[in-house]
Amino acid sequence: MTTQVSSIYRKKLLNAVLFFAKNTKHANLTKLSKLLYFLDFTHFNQTGYPSIGLDYYAFQKGPLPKDFWLEIKDGNVPEDFRGKLALIPMTDDFTPNYKELKIRAIKSPDLSVFTPREIKILENLAFIFRDARAGEISEVSHLPKQPWDITIKKSGENCLIDYLLAIDEKSEISLDVATESLKEHFEVVRNFGIEPTK
Repeated sequence: MTTQVSSIYRKKLLNAVLFFAKNTKHANLTKLSKLLYFLDFTHFNQTGYPSIGLDYYAFQKGPLPKDFWLEIKDGNVPEDFRGKLALIPMTDDFTPNYKELKIRAIKSPDLSVFTPREIKILENLAFIFRDARAGEISEVSHLPKQPWDITIKKSGENCLIDYLLAIDEKSEISLDVATESLKEHFEVVRNFGIEPTK
């Protein structure tokens, strides 16, 4: 059985987190959740495969990679991420009862785990959202007729966002190809125990 430490998807998750923490301002868990969503869904739109393959849910404040969020929400750094990133609990005057986590990279990301396409997507996202706060990114993730919006309207809050909703007329692949690719991807990931989260 492949362990998480050796899973390419786990390595991509860690290094995407480090990349966004190093290359954007205001890096907190909410902003990071949205950036990971954009990475996975942009890559899927172009190739039919997610980059990391997290499951995202349509929460009120936007798409949330729930399993990863549950893994770190209490400020506990996963064992295989220790020494590489820090999670710093914080509150603010506006939401004193809501605990947010600031994400700080201790090590530089290892970009060798990504394809050139993935690196380009990471760099574009960091450039576009470098100075944005999580609330400002919500305006983009909540756009009408986009995966989060469609999921909220059709299925309701807290429901899984289907990757296939990312396929549109601008996609580089057809819906049929994307459907088959997505099925293959998750079969391999689950059969070999190489999911990005515990």
